[in-house]
Amino acid sequence: MTVLPDDGLSLAAEFPDATHEQWQRLVEGVLRKSGKEVSGAAVEDALSTTLEDGLRTRPLYTPRDAAPDPGLPGFAPFTRGGHPAGNTPGGWDVRQRHAALSDGSVLADLENGVTSLWLVLGEGGIPVADLGRALDGVYLDLAPVALDAGADTEAAAAALLKLYEERGVSPEDVRGSLGADPLGYEARTGTPLDFAPVAALAARAAAYPGLRTLTVDALPYHEAGGSAAQELGASLATAVTYLRELTEAGLSAEQAAAQIEFRYAATADQFLTIAKLRAARRLWARVAEVCGAPDAGAQVQHAVTSPVMMSRRDPWVNMLRTTVATLAAGVGGADSVTVLPFDHALGLPDAFARRIARNTSTILVEESHLARVVDPAGGSWYVERLTDELAHAAWEFFRSIERDGGQAAVLRSGRLRDDLARTWAERSAKLAKRREPITGVSEFPFLDEKPVHREPAPEPPSGGLPRVRRDEAYEALRARSDAHLAATGARPRVFLATLGPAAEHTARASFAANLFQAGGIEPVTGGNFEESGATEAVLCSSDARYAEEAAQAAEALRAAGARQIHLAGRPAGYTGVDHYVFAGCDAVAVLTATLDRMGAS
Repeated sequence: MTVLPDDGLSLAAEFPDATHEQWQRLVEGVLRKSGKEVSGAAVEDALSTTLEDGLRTRPLYTPRDAAPDPGLPGFAPFTRGGHPAGNTPGGWDVRQRHAALSDGSVLADLENGVTSLWLVLGEGGIPVADLGRALDGVYLDLAPVALDAGADTEAAAAALLKLYEERGVSPEDVRGSLGADPLGYEARTGTPLDFAPVAALAARAAAYPGLRTLTVDALPYHEAGGSAAQELGASLATAVTYLRELTEAGLSAEQAAAQIEFRYAATADQFLTIAKLRAARRLWARVAEVCGAPDAGAQVQHAVTSPVMMSRRDPWVNMLRTTVATLAAGVGGADSVTVLPFDHALGLPDAFARRIARNTSTILVEESHLARVVDPAGGSWYVERLTDELAHAAWEFFRSIERDGGQAAVLRSGRLRDDLARTWAERSAKLAKRREPITGVSEFPFLDEKPVHREPAPEPPSGGLPRVRRDEAYEALRARSDAHLAATGARPRVFLATLGPAAEHTARASFAANLFQAGGIEPVTGGNFEESGATEAVLCSSDARYAEEAAQAAEALRAAGARQIHLAGRPAGYTGVDHYVFAGCDAVAVLTATLDRMGAS
């Protein structure tokens, strides 16, 4: 029995501590009432959640789940943070993204909480020739600049360094990154880039102690549908390639490591994001040690709220998603955090969206006091165990890339694309079955919402790995409904035929309404089928009521003109019922077939 120290709260102290086995037996009883006969360790398996990469989240974590010693913040392997004092007291670097020139937007950001700039230049961004204009009025000795220029990196870097010289900025005051990422660009476009100009930039950047040359951008792998372990593994393989290139160009291993910054996605899965950032630092520390640079220091991390999770329908919900993702990035120890505006998926963000984005970090740092604790997640058995398991999964993926010739080789052979596609296919199946819900899209959609319009954003580079979104299948369905509305003046409709009193049918009627609205199909309740304007109907009630009335109700609906009869519930072979809708059914397949029959193309 575990003996806990006296905490001064002695109420009921005479009772013995509960054991893990006692808890398991209590859970057995609860599961038995729900029809599951399991015992012992199997009760935890029954309540576990399967994640990607073979990871599982268990319902209870105790000291027996403690992971290997993660060390202390600021010391190798840097799992608990890259700095001894964490992000205290000022919080993380708030880095805002700009991909188009907008009068006053850069200065407005810097005047209202943003502390550094992420500028997308060249293809899909601001013309390199306009860099000076974009930074007009910016104190370059105070505001770090991170470039993202793809094939135009050499020209963009030269333009930025020239600006520093023209404005008299001391090399010691320069902060930021030139953003060279040849393999990241190849992942985006399928076009290889020569590394020689990058090596020359690294040599030139040696005169600026606070300026990094390379960015290992893991977003292309995340946006192609990759898992957390695949994102980490691909980033490590990319960084190792850059270390090899820089050391061959004459830099020491420590000098080469000091030239690299990493960019990761932060999602609304807060615990996985926290674990990912912690695991990334641990893995990079191991790589640096093996490469002969044990004193290279911690990985420098730039976290970006995930574009994959952003929805185009009910985009206001994105504010909530990015808030959770930002919290996770801060708790995970990211050095810089970019909060993508809630309307990012719709085009160029407006002033209100940028304001909300930058204030997200401000509230978490200033009002929630998140940065006052060096390692907020430290000591959580769940987070520590998840970090350890994710680190091992990512390391195995990294090793598989190295075995196949390295990051460039797996990009060019198509192997990495296939790996990411398989992961996305598995996740797409969960999204289609609403096992991974999307609030406002696959769950609780609002058909009468007013669309949010934005000016189109510049088209980003393409031709390499695909860019996916969680909402893409449902967005296609809603677009079909919109087209039907524009052509006919009404949305496709389905009639909810409720049987019995409200207590019997309300739950399944609500389920059916939610399901069909996810595809842009308007549910109609009340009245009779002939007046509903629908062509299909859904029977909604209890199993007991179905046994008595389903067949008769289906016959009556068919006589009234219903072409298809659904039933909200598990398949049970009721006469006259064509299809069943239930929790866990393939919602996308059901809605696609329904819209096909309704002529919504």
